[in-house]
Amino acid sequence: MRLDRWLAENVPGVSRARVQALIEAGHVRVDDAARKAAHRLSGGERVEVEIPPVVSETLVPEPMTLPVVFEDDEVIVIDKPAGLVVHPGAGHSRGTLAAAVLAHAPGIAHVGSARRPGIVHRLDKGTSGLLVMAKTPRAYDSLVAQLAARTVTRRYLAVVEGRLRRAVGIVDVPIGRHPRDRVRMAVRPRGNGKRAVTHYRELERFSRHTYLEATLETGRTHQIRVHLASLGHPVLGDETYGRRWDVAEAPLDGVALHAASLGFMHPMTQERMQFTAPLPPRLERLLALLRAGEGRPS
Repeated sequence: MRLDRWLAENVPGVSRARVQALIEAGHVRVDDAARKAAHRLSGGERVEVEIPPVVSETLVPEPMTLPVVFEDDEVIVIDKPAGLVVHPGAGHSRGTLAAAVLAHAPGIAHVGSARRPGIVHRLDKGTSGLLVMAKTPRAYDSLVAQLAARTVTRRYLAVVEGRLRRAVGIVDVPIGRHPRDRVRMAVRPRGNGKRAVTHYRELERFSRHTYLEATLETGRTHQIRVHLASLGHPVLGDETYGRRWDVAEAPLDGVALHAASLGFMHPMTQERMQFTAPLPPRLERLLALLRAGEGRPS
């Protein structure tokens, strides 16, 4: 029997659609391995299911101090700190950027989806830097179209493990869900993932690490992290695709990845908007430590 059908019949109160969503999110394991919904059970396997609470469709405003870089009636640009989740999801129902912006600008509640008001792109929890949100439906449609047309420019700064063989390069390989761990993304064979293109350029080289910039042509989940890890150079502090960084002199409080610049056309004026965000202190400390030759991974 298919895994999703078996679960729908044996887990009370959970629909097949909900089961499929749980499988896709990596909450189901068969004999300690993630499987797809179509996986066939033959009998005798151990099936483990984690069922997180259903997230309410109503987002509650949560006031907090927002590092606003720019704001007008149409858009708001924020310099997100590392550690802040952009929108509610499994395990993160409260304390999100979306809830904070909703408290700051209540009118955004009717822009986009109820759980992700105004959000047109996102940054991972451990990544810091610039993110734009739409405050009106008109701005939302414009920004979504610009992202689809790849006219939004995004430049990231990162510190990675190891020394690059090539100082400048392009990674053009598809990204999709990991075949065995559905929580992770992975480089996939052509035809099994979505096209993903990352450009990178070395900025500074250390004995065992490299400081680089990366720009995106596409915007896949975890794209920079997955692409750099596929080269053998995971982003420092990335426990999902690399390893932990645990140095008291330079705590990362996230991963060594920062969205340093962002450019787009203003939805109303059609003026080209360009923003930059300086490196946060956490990455300044890291670079100072590496320049002093004292950086040691755990």
